[in-house]
Amino acid sequence: MGQKKDLTGSEKSKIVRYLAEGCSSLKIAKLLKRDHRTIKRFIQNSQQGRKKRVEKPRRKITAHELRKVKRAAAKMPLATSLAIFQSCNITGVPKSTRCAILRDMAKVRKAERRPPLNKTHKLKRQDWPKKYLKTDFSKVLWTDEMRVSLDGPDGWPRGWIGKGQRASVPLRRQQGGGGVLVWAGIIKDELVGPFRVEDGVKLNSQSYCQFLEDTFFKQWYRKKSASFKKNMIFMQDNAPSHASKYSTAWLARKGIKEEKLMTWPPCSPDLNPIENLWSIIKCEIYKEGKQYTSLNSVWEAVVAAARNVDGEQIKTLTESMDGRLLSVLAKKGGYIGR
Repeated sequence: MGQKKDLTGSEKSKIVRYLAEGCSSLKIAKLLKRDHRTIKRFIQNSQQGRKKRVEKPRRKITAHELRKVKRAAAKMPLATSLAIFQSCNITGVPKSTRCAILRDMAKVRKAERRPPLNKTHKLKRQDWPKKYLKTDFSKVLWTDEMRVSLDGPDGWPRGWIGKGQRASVPLRRQQGGGGVLVWAGIIKDELVGPFRVEDGVKLNSQSYCQFLEDTFFKQWYRKKSASFKKNMIFMQDNAPSHASKYSTAWLARKGIKEEKLMTWPPCSPDLNPIENLWSIIKCEIYKEGKQYTSLNSVWEAVVAAARNVDGEQIKTLTESMDGRLLSVLAKKGGYIGR
């Protein structure tokens, strides 16, 4: 059959649908006219997750460069390995080597673990991919809110701290000095928003629906074609303001009901690709422990960071859904990597 390029997003979606229909990997290979080994490799990788990288030999650095790195790590607490090496004018060192070198002289703060899932959560998380295996995820609008504070999330600053050195103590104001609530959505390769919730507004069912009316519906949705609206599926999590009877009825009046409103399993931020977008934005606005002095300044930082996220990054996130479905089934409803 000859060697071909990697599987496209469309081909990956078809594989997942064929699997849901009970087709074997050999039959799928014939239907797609692709090498059987390519199909099997995709299925195995989707179920097993990312394979551990083979350790490669380190790029050697001189004793002089090593001393420079050690001094830079002491002067730049919570900086990334890339920032530390760039400050020393040391280039061409891969991330794995930088981290291995820094691990001998520093430590990095680790993120907290996610809360455990109970049996009911896992069962519902297994039911969800079974229901949506045949879904065309390019037509799903993934939405969510994110709160950004002036000081950054608790425990957020992380980076390399030289042994014997102490991290600088960031300014901690009450409630993080205040914050901004941001709503956004992603569909295929497009970013919807971000939109800012008015300061001081607590999102209950009524205010949430009014917010969607003033932003999402008036500024984006109404500009779309009738065929687009007919096929679009709206995803939101199970926050009380989202899942209430009032909000569900209000969305139904807007034409978003039944199969057009995605059912969402509990405790499943790892299944929502927009959570990865929030991580990208937060890494940018809080890099090197950056803090802000006003709500407008942190909002401007969010807008700037969102503007720098290109369509290919968004497409990578939305096209990851087929793999996420297979992974959550393979893990029997457990958390998947993000």
